[in-house]
Amino acid sequence: MNGSGFLERLMDGASVEWRPLGEVIKILRGKRLTKTELSSDGKYPVFHGGLDPLGYYGQSNRPANSVMIINVGASAGTVGYSDRDFWSSDGCFCLSQTDQVNSKFLYHFLVGHERQIKGKVRVAGIPTLDAIIVKKILIPVPCPNDRKKSLAIQAEIVRILDSFTEINAEINAKINAEINARKKQYKHYRDRLLGFEGCDVDWKTLNEIGEFIRGKRFTKADYVDEGIGAIHYGEIYTHYGVYAHETLSEVKSEMADALRFAEPNDVVIAGVSETIEDVGKAVAWLGDGKVAIHDDSYAFRHKMNPKFIAYAMQTNAFHDQKAKHVSSGKIKRLLIDGIKKVRLPVPYPDDPKRSLDEQARVVAILDKFDMLTTSLSESLPREMELRQKQYEYYRAQLLSLPKTKGSA
Repeated sequence: MNGSGFLERLMDGASVEWRPLGEVIKILRGKRLTKTELSSDGKYPVFHGGLDPLGYYGQSNRPANSVMIINVGASAGTVGYSDRDFWSSDGCFCLSQTDQVNSKFLYHFLVGHERQIKGKVRVAGIPTLDAIIVKKILIPVPCPNDRKKSLAIQAEIVRILDSFTEINAEINAKINAEINARKKQYKHYRDRLLGFEGCDVDWKTLNEIGEFIRGKRFTKADYVDEGIGAIHYGEIYTHYGVYAHETLSEVKSEMADALRFAEPNDVVIAGVSETIEDVGKAVAWLGDGKVAIHDDSYAFRHKMNPKFIAYAMQTNAFHDQKAKHVSSGKIKRLLIDGIKKVRLPVPYPDDPKRSLDEQARVVAILDKFDMLTTSLSESLPREMELRQKQYEYYRAQLLSLPKTKGSA
């Protein structure tokens, strides 16, 4: 589709007038509700400082098919659209409906200029978008002297952009479903492989397999560009995968005597997190030298295959056991004396060489699964990004209505 060529045919030489938004519609500010007035079972969503409802209310003050612009908070400048009646709080502007401009046409146009709108937000204190800024936004009105033709042109542009939006949503849903299906498949086979049903296996406690070494504290102020390689507990579940050869961070070399280290082939375990799922996440350290570890993490020292242990610590069997030994506060913390009792599978426990060979075989299979899943998780989102850029390109083309000589 050639957006500019289609637009020329659609306009068929019609004039376009660019007018300040405040001259075409009214900028309406909402009314704040107290938290006690909100509920989870009210009929109408309440929008304040974002596009996610703050709660629900029994009345509405804005009609369906209205455009809104968030005016306070981190989302100030964000453009939204509601296809149902809602309550507008004083944290968002609503644009009154008019017989000159199609609301959805206005929405698509403003979304295309969202970056410029956000650039006008005052950031001192609480981010705020002033009404005068919104009123001065220039919007195109095709055929200003022929309302019927103007609305017909706007409606056709809306139809095309809505179709693009729907297609993109369908594609993104399929991509996300594919990613989730592959991850589920991977977890299924990982858990089966590490279940060792019908095999010669002994489920030994971590205390029998190895020992835990707790790290020593360091802070962001200790980070340097060149120093001692270090793993912070938070990086284990935000940056690292199953294993690592290099660290994301380094700390001051002069701290060496005050630190504790993981040795090559140790498994580094996050000791705290905000979720039970992330606490206890493990990364096998496969680097050439030792690495400093934070005091909210542990180095697990052992004589098994380190990647085998890291994979085993991802299984449902491990999570089910681990959950019993995690503190129940807001910050989840491993209760290390309990974790020592958690059991992992040790294949062929009476034959160390055969055991390590079997561990290596399982790791090789899981490495391939992990590589395929990671590749898919990276390539498919890139496809989503390309689709979004394509949509944004055609949206810009369709809404690049020419400025008539002498218009505002």
